[in-house]
Amino acid sequence: MAKAHFGVMVPQIKRSWDEARDASSAYEAMGFDSLWVNDHLYGPQSPSIPIMEAWSLVAGIAAITDQVELGTLVTPAGMRNPAHLGKVIASVDNIAGGRVIPGFGAGWMPREFTDFGMPFGGTKERLTQMRETIELLKRMWGDEESVTLDGDFVRAQDLVTEPKPPRRPPILIGGSGEQVTLRLVAREADIWNNPAGGHGALEQKIGVLRQRCEEADRDPAEVTISQQCLVTLAPDEESLAPAVERAQRIFGGHMGDPTGPLALTGTSERVAEQIQKHLDLGCTMFMMEFFGRDPREPAQAFAETVIPQFR
Repeated sequence: MAKAHFGVMVPQIKRSWDEARDASSAYEAMGFDSLWVNDHLYGPQSPSIPIMEAWSLVAGIAAITDQVELGTLVTPAGMRNPAHLGKVIASVDNIAGGRVIPGFGAGWMPREFTDFGMPFGGTKERLTQMRETIELLKRMWGDEESVTLDGDFVRAQDLVTEPKPPRRPPILIGGSGEQVTLRLVAREADIWNNPAGGHGALEQKIGVLRQRCEEADRDPAEVTISQQCLVTLAPDEESLAPAVERAQRIFGGHMGDPTGPLALTGTSERVAEQIQKHLDLGCTMFMMEFFGRDPREPAQAFAETVIPQFR
């Protein structure tokens, strides 16, 4: 079987730093390849839902881990001052020793922008912000001593970034819009992430991405394809149905359909078969959500029964 990259989401919503820290250390010890956090300033359903700020959390995790890569799914490009964001990511990557994968998207929650003093534009404007932000950050993290940029939304004058990141952070772009987002992925991204809600359309979107790469005169193999997904792992068929019902009740459609054609649902044998389907399509990277009050338990079962089949 082909080698796969297994990432896992860190417990974050309604969770303390102690819980996030302990889970992160455990996931690294289990052998996962990367850890991921959501980048929301408010809980997705309500501003009153506690959630830790993403890049502060990544910095903390960077300091207590050694090997795993660390990333965001995904940072809304216009939610923060872009130059400040580039400085923050460079600093966090120095803490991590060159393990950061910054993920970017257009954002979708207006109050995360406006309550923190940033304008929330229309879809076209936010996608332009993302393109210009990525251009600025690549230049900030590159060889230029200072950067000047005069974009429609992103502007900088003689901007200096020191220290630079230890490596040029690979750029992840999340989203499935075929006309704008996947064109931007084809031009600028090292990794594309298909959101969990669109898991069932992965094969179609991969086809579009490859077409966009051809249009941009880029080898599609240069873009790693990744999938955000819920994992519903059951020890046997008898316990599977209740687990699926709980997953549907807790997550609704936000994390995709746990009964869908590509869902990572079932026994370890069935989940391994589903992973192989992804690999056959060209998707080699997984950002997985394990549900439960202590998600370390299903993650441990996955690490012991599924990961060895792909190593």
